[in-house]
This record gives sequence, C-alpha cells and structure tokens, in this order.
Amino acid sequence: MSKDTEKKADKLTFEEALERLEKIVRALEEGNVALENSLSLFEEGTKLVRFCTKKIDSAEQKVKILTEKNGTVTEEDFLKK
Repeated sequence: MSKDTEKKADKLTFEEALERLEKIVRALEEGNVALENSLSLFEEGTKLVRFCTKKIDSAEQKVKILTEKNGTVTEEDFLKK
C-alpha cells in the first residue's frame, strides 16, 4: 500500500476497513489475481488488519463494568491487564 493509500486507510471507519478487508480476502481466495497484485492486496490487507485491531483495542479500553456492592456503585475496567 502506498503512503497515499495508507493516509486514506487512516481516515476509514472500522466498518469501511472491514468491508475492504473482506473484498481483499474474497479476491485472494478466488485465485484469479496476478501474483504481483496478490502481494499488493496482501500488504493492504495486513495494514487493514492492524488498523482494525487498533480500533478494537481502543474500544475495549473504554469499556467499563459497573458493579454494585453494599449499595455503592463502582466502575472497573472490563479488561484487566
């Protein structure tokens, strides 16, 4: 993926990136793509996976669990690392 394409990928929503990734997977699975183009699609797909993973990780960090103990509501991280 070129620098220009990477900049465009950063502006994608999670859903748009996932949709593009699904198209890349379908194209590669069909096997009708030239080797050089396959490598390019694979590289783009790898970057989209990283982008989606960062978005998911960021969302997980924001999720909190509200618990009630003895009438007091507290919040704690959903994922304790």
